[in-house]
Amino acid sequence: MTSPSMPTPSWGSPLVRAPQSGAPTIVHLTAEYSPYARSGGLAEAVMGLANVQVRDGANVVVFVPLYRTVRDHAPDLAPLGRPITVSLGFRSEEVRFFREVHAPKGPKVVFVDIPAAFARGGLYGEGGRDYADNARRFALYSRAVLDAIPRLIAGPVLVHAHDWHASLALMYMRSYADLRERFADTPTVLTVHNGGYQGHFPASQLNDCGIPPELFTFRHVEWYGLINFLKAGLTHADMVVTVSPNHATELRTADGGFGLQEVFQWLGNRFTGIINGIDQTVWDPATDDQITANYSADDPSNKSRCKSALQRSFGLPQRKRTPLFGFTGRMVTQKGLDLVLKSHLVWNLDAQFVFMGAGEAKYERALTALARARPQHVGVQLDFTDRLEHRLMAGADLFLMPSQYEPCGLTQLRAQRYGALPIGRQVGGIADTVEDDATGFLFDAFDAQSFDHAISRALARFHDPMAWAPRMKTAMRRDFGWERSAERYAEVYRRAANIARTR
Repeated sequence: MTSPSMPTPSWGSPLVRAPQSGAPTIVHLTAEYSPYARSGGLAEAVMGLANVQVRDGANVVVFVPLYRTVRDHAPDLAPLGRPITVSLGFRSEEVRFFREVHAPKGPKVVFVDIPAAFARGGLYGEGGRDYADNARRFALYSRAVLDAIPRLIAGPVLVHAHDWHASLALMYMRSYADLRERFADTPTVLTVHNGGYQGHFPASQLNDCGIPPELFTFRHVEWYGLINFLKAGLTHADMVVTVSPNHATELRTADGGFGLQEVFQWLGNRFTGIINGIDQTVWDPATDDQITANYSADDPSNKSRCKSALQRSFGLPQRKRTPLFGFTGRMVTQKGLDLVLKSHLVWNLDAQFVFMGAGEAKYERALTALARARPQHVGVQLDFTDRLEHRLMAGADLFLMPSQYEPCGLTQLRAQRYGALPIGRQVGGIADTVEDDATGFLFDAFDAQSFDHAISRALARFHDPMAWAPRMKTAMRRDFGWERSAERYAEVYRRAANIARTR
């Protein structure tokens, strides 16, 4: 918190001044941003993109809700301007904006403080249940940001919203008279990180969310009688991106579109797929200070020390030639854990399996039971730490990704960099980033038999050092940096600006 002697600044001095080049400030609207608020890949993806945009010379501002978790990473905050009042429906809320006093170099991060909505124990819910007022929470956030932008940022902006939580901002910009005028020439982009999460809410919450009733139609925000936040964003954005080219194709199909395939089809060439990246300065086994020993594609010998350390930490026998499989991620249906639990090889193979993550109670219980049944072969940790994720990547020989669907996936990118070859289902970003029998092993059908066949193919290579070594080195040399992705986003921004100019 700011000290009592620190005055609350007026709105007279903008946080960001317009660059002489006339380029717009890129404004990211996101419910998660690493390290302040994180439940999955969204936080790291937005952070990675924003960081590389700053390195490329752009002005970048990120708006994220002020959750309780923010203060764990940024205990010293300073106010930005006076509080404002945001009205949606028949109720109003006071909103304040904060910045980190000792902020690291990079994007400017603005925390949107709505205590009634975000001063809670979780991001979206607690005890396995979503908060009942999630619709209004993120509607307030989206509306408040639009009032803050002209106060904090001088000059033109480009608004880049992420996932359903920020989608209403794009609808407000095009449906409220004052916002239509204020943002008439502002380009807008929406990135769909996970189309399986759309923000479905009952129509009774239209007023609480400030959604004009005339927009509750199949052409705008209505979806099978419900409000659909993501659809609101899709139908009002200038350009839409998802996080891999293959997933963009999947979202246009009945099987892969999560009920919005016709909207994705309607978008035509305003919809594209761009692979996420990783920070290759952080995810680099040659320099990583969180792993037991450093190694590289040119000299991978120390990977065996990392494997021994991982085996020790999970109480598994230290056996160098025993294949060690890793899994890290949210323990939910999407990640293919049903296939893991039905796999004949996982239950019977003379191999080791390490699982890390948290999620649905049924998977946590089942994996814990598997570890009890096979204590010499299976280790489980039902929480997540960044340090252990690095050590897991460094110590594993192979990584399990039997996903039901995977828009992009970051795990397979990191795993290849660390020489842990992915065994993944050929969907979404996995298909775009893993080369079968070269940097990993892919399978098609979502069933345990196909999964086991891919495991068997991987083990045939693993047990042949002359076949394994070149595949591991090829994987470690893959370039998954954000730079290429940022170039493609820059092109999307140019297209959005052209659409905005001719709107």
